Amino acid sequence: MTSWYEGPLAAFDIVTTGVDVETDRIVSAAVVVQDSAGARPRVSRWLVSPGIPVPRAATARHGLTEDRLCREGRWPAPVMEEIGRELAELSAAGKPLVVLNAPFGLTLLDRELRRHRASSLARYLENRPLCVLDPRVIDRHLDRHRKGRRDLADLCAEYGTGRGEEHDATADAHAALEVARAIGRRFAERLEPMSPAELHARQAVWHAAQARGLEEWFARSGATESVDPAWPLRPEFRAAA
Repeated sequence: MTSWYEGPLAAFDIVTTGVDVETDRIVSAAVVVQDSAGARPRVSRWLVSPGIPVPRAATARHGLTEDRLCREGRWPAPVMEEIGRELAELSAAGKPLVVLNAPFGLTLLDRELRRHRASSLARYLENRPLCVLDPRVIDRHLDRHRKGRRDLADLCAEYGTGRGEEHDATADAHAALEVARAIGRRFAERLEPMSPAELHARQAVWHAAQARGLEEWFARSGATESVDPAWPLRPEFRAAA
């Protein structure tokens, strides 16, 4: 039987105006679907005119200027509808979804759906919740004593998956998917017995423990910083509505 990390996987990634899931907006998104390791991926991509100013710092990170987004981007409402339906179809088909730092990407998508579609990600998924694989959470749990950052570039370097020059949503989604497969191969003895659904459930526990550990580290450093333990989606705040 094919292991989950060699079988069908999808990946979701977004580019945004900033890092606040309650107020920032999606400017680009991609879903990459791969039927097996090494297979040619199918890609859905979106460019969005967010309807708010794009900070210069954000443009410096992703290269998407406000002028280009106004000219080439689509209105947010139909884009969010398409993304919501795409993820719902993947969930119904039983394809695990790779999302690096899922509480950021999926929560921001949820807030955009609430903002532009008066709905939620859960409503689109109905009774078929996503089975999420978050390479950052899995890597931190399985190799917890390794020093250094766990951003996408760091994980690509650690697992030898490589990363192209372009760092857009499509490239990053594909890179995260390859990292997830590489983690599965490296830690096959520990991961292979688990189904994607079981791994999803365990990641919620692992992330909560990691959040507590990070808060303790902040406290030892003299900082008062809270880290949300929710995974893969943060609870709704009334301000988001």
